Amino acid sequence: MAVDLARPDLTAAVFGAGTMGRGIAQLCAQAGLTTLLFDLRAGAVQEAIAAIDKGLEGLVSKGRMTADSRATVLSRIKPITSFDEAKPAGIVIEAIVEDIAAKRALFAELEARVAPDAVIATNTSSLSVTEVAAGCARPARVAGLHFFNPPPLMKLVEVIGGLRTDSSVVDALVGFARRIGKHPIVATDSPGFVVNHAGRAYGPEALRIVASGIASPQEVDTLMKEAAGFRMGPFELLDLIGADVTHAVMVSIFEQYFDEPAYQPSAQMATRVTGGLLGRKTKQGFYNYDGAQKVTVPTVSVSKQPPPASAWIAEADGAKELGEWLKAAGVKIQFGGKPAPSAVCFVTPLGEDASGAAVRLGVDPSRTVAVDMFGRFSGRRTLMKTPVTKPEILAAAAAALSAGNLPVTIVNDSPGFVVQRLLAMIVNVGTRIAELRIAAPGDIDIAVELGLNYPKGPLALGDVLGPARVLAVLDGMHAITLDPKYRATPWLRRRARLNVSLHTPD
Repeated sequence: MAVDLARPDLTAAVFGAGTMGRGIAQLCAQAGLTTLLFDLRAGAVQEAIAAIDKGLEGLVSKGRMTADSRATVLSRIKPITSFDEAKPAGIVIEAIVEDIAAKRALFAELEARVAPDAVIATNTSSLSVTEVAAGCARPARVAGLHFFNPPPLMKLVEVIGGLRTDSSVVDALVGFARRIGKHPIVATDSPGFVVNHAGRAYGPEALRIVASGIASPQEVDTLMKEAAGFRMGPFELLDLIGADVTHAVMVSIFEQYFDEPAYQPSAQMATRVTGGLLGRKTKQGFYNYDGAQKVTVPTVSVSKQPPPASAWIAEADGAKELGEWLKAAGVKIQFGGKPAPSAVCFVTPLGEDASGAAVRLGVDPSRTVAVDMFGRFSGRRTLMKTPVTKPEILAAAAAALSAGNLPVTIVNDSPGFVVQRLLAMIVNVGTRIAELRIAAPGDIDIAVELGLNYPKGPLALGDVLGPARVLAVLDGMHAITLDPKYRATPWLRRRARLNVSLHTPD
């Protein structure tokens, strides 16, 4: 079909004047397009235009837009009150409630009123584009154009073709996204597309860590920010999005993938939704938001506890660097062999718990601690104890790792600590997206960096950490828990064995 979304006189129509719709309308108007805005609720369009005006006023006050430009942008937004008024539009973008019946009803009405070559796009974040288009007489011109909240600020747009979408429509929408200043990535029609699919690791796995008593939400957040370099911890992010929204997405993707264990929802979240602890919107979630919030993370005081005189270090991943850390604290080091009776035993497992490492290595578990060396983290260190580690041994080990005033977080025994477990799961889900051909490997990374604000995309992250080491973490967790959630993807396993980049195509 002939599609031209590049013509200078293109008119856009946006149906739905809520947060997403008004943001999309603003983008179109700022890009120079006459923009028609519709909403069934009386007064909604006027409220949306007022909100857009306020946002533009803020840009003017910051010197990022002139007053004349602001007036010009606002003049391009035209309220409409009937479907028939959308006839001039070359592209119609739907941004109504996430309900399949409502979207299909709207599309059936729209396609009878707009031009035959107009593109009809849905901003759905979780519904099948194919299913949305199934009720249309001409599904070839229907596609997904998924913006992120808030649309004026978020650079990413996912372009999704349904099974019956004409390829020219996808190409045209890619160009349209660039025209309005966005970075488009093309995804296949699948549950969660790329970004919401990729998000199935960070929050869900953090919830499982807390539910297992390994660490508190505050400790997990602090580790992911200070050790792993994330801008927000998973629980801060859950509170920002809202427990109700997050839980609904978890359940939806789990069910759409026919109960795939990798995407299992959290019973903990279901309870929090029932109890109304939704996060920022209810002023109470994993944190309280009644006033200025200060989160303190329990750390071990080292002022009265000297480092150990000697330490035995298992010859394994990260042992050499750990040895340098301990030497800097004045500790005498022994690598491998039989530990001296007074030495603190340090192990650096990948995916294994401290207890399992102590037993495997034949060292005294009451004198054993584990250190997470997965990313050689310098901002904050993680120390893991066995259930029988002596308090004085734990305190001495923490004192050594805290040399130079570096903070230390102590977690309970678990396969994969906190950070290596979360990072390995992020990588694994990313490789699953690549394996399912949902998007190109490079686009997966770009989508996650722009859409989720992770420091690196999952495949790039896996390459930095080392595919073989990521595989070792997953295999270790799977061996201990016997939980299919932690099975590594063939995409990851194959490339780890070949010692090649996770971006390597088949």
